[in-house]
Amino acid sequence: MKILHVLDHGLPLQSGYTFRTRAILRAQQARGWQVAAVTGTRQGASAAAAETVDGIDFHRTAPIGASPPVLGELREIRALSRRVAEVAETFRPDILHAHSPVLGALAALRVARATRLPLVYEIRAFWEDAAVGNGTGREGSARYRATKMLETWAVRRADAVSVICEGLRGDLIARGIAPDKILVSPNGVDLALFGTPLAYDDALARRIGVTGAEVIGFIGSFYDYEGIDDLIAAMPALVAARPTARLLLVGGGPMEAALRAQAAASPVASHIHFVGRVPHDEVDRYYSLVDILAYPRKRMRLTDLVTPLKPLEAMAQRRLVAASDVGGHRELIRDGITGTLFPPGDPAGIAAALAGLLGDRDGWEERRDRGRAFVEAERNWAVNVGRYEPVYQKLTSAVASPRPWSRPPVSV
Repeated sequence: MKILHVLDHGLPLQSGYTFRTRAILRAQQARGWQVAAVTGTRQGASAAAAETVDGIDFHRTAPIGASPPVLGELREIRALSRRVAEVAETFRPDILHAHSPVLGALAALRVARATRLPLVYEIRAFWEDAAVGNGTGREGSARYRATKMLETWAVRRADAVSVICEGLRGDLIARGIAPDKILVSPNGVDLALFGTPLAYDDALARRIGVTGAEVIGFIGSFYDYEGIDDLIAAMPALVAARPTARLLLVGGGPMEAALRAQAAASPVASHIHFVGRVPHDEVDRYYSLVDILAYPRKRMRLTDLVTPLKPLEAMAQRRLVAASDVGGHRELIRDGITGTLFPPGDPAGIAAALAGLLGDRDGWEERRDRGRAFVEAERNWAVNVGRYEPVYQKLTSAVASPRPWSRPPVSV
C-alpha cells in the first residue's frame, strides 16, 4: 500500500497538526505501508524541494506571493495541486489522503480526478470554526457561511472522509453526509515517542521556582478559546485554599501578552510562572513537574465539536487531568474516573475543582492508572492507525482501471 498525504504544513514545523501527522505516517510505516507527504505553500520557504525529516519524505510546494482574499486561496490550491501531481507521477500512490483545511482537499480532488486515484479527506477541525476560535473570523459571517459550504462540497466529492471525533462526525451527518462514508480516527499518542514519563526534574523545578509546590500546569498554545484567562482568574481562590499552589504556563501564542499582563496584576502574581515555548523533545521535562494538567477551554462551537490532543498526552505521562465540561473534552474524559470536569468560563468552579483534586491525594494513583490505560487501549497510534486499513482496501479494490502512470505528467 502506497499513500500520498496532502498537508497544509508538516515537520520540521512544530504544532499539534504536525505531531498528529507524524504519528499517523510513522504508524503507517510501521505497518509496512509506503508513505510520502506534500506540504502546501503555508509551510514557507524550504531549503530543498524534497527532504526527509524524522524518517518521512516531505515534498514542498514553493510559497506564493501575497494576493487578495479568495484569489490568494485559489493560487494556493493551484500550486499545491501541481505539486501533488508531480509527486504522484514519481511516487505512484495507491491512494491520496488529504488533511484539512479544505484547501488541501480541493487541491487533491483535482489530482484524484485526473489520475483516477481514490481520495480520503481527513478533517481535524472545520476551517470556518477554527478561524472563529483563532480570532480571524466571525461565526455567521458571509465568509464563514461560504467556507462551510465549500467544506461540505469537498466532503461530498471525496471517496471517504475521516474525522478526529464524534462531534465532527455528527455535524457532517446533519449536513446530509452518509454515516457509512465517515471514519472516526481519533487523536492519539505515539507511546513509543511520548509514553515513558520522566522522573521529577529537581534542577528544572529549582530554576523555575516551583520546588515543593502543588503545580497546576497548562502546556499548549495561548489562544483565547483555551480559557487560560479563566485559569489565571481562578488562582487567588485556589491559593487561598491551597497556599502552596503554583500555576505553570508552558507555550505561547496570540494571547500571551494579555495573559502576562493579567497575571502581573493578580494578587497572587508570584504563584504564576510563564516558561515560554520549549522544544517538543523537552516538553516531558515540564510534565514531570506538574501534578494536574488543566484545560479550561471556553464553550463555543469549535471546543464542543473538536477533541484536543494535550489531555491524552497528559494521561500518557501519568498526570492528573482537569478540564472544562465541553463536548470535545467529554469524548476524552470520564468525570471522576479518568479526569475531572468543571464548568467552562467559571473561575470559581475551576478553583474549587482543582482544590478538591489537590486535597484528595489518596485517589491520585488509581486515577493515573485509569488514564494511562485508556490511552494505551483506545488512543495509542500503534492501534489507531489500523482504522484506516479497511477504508483504504475498500477504495483501492474498487478502482477497476489501472492507474495512468505511463501517461505524460498530469496537467492540473
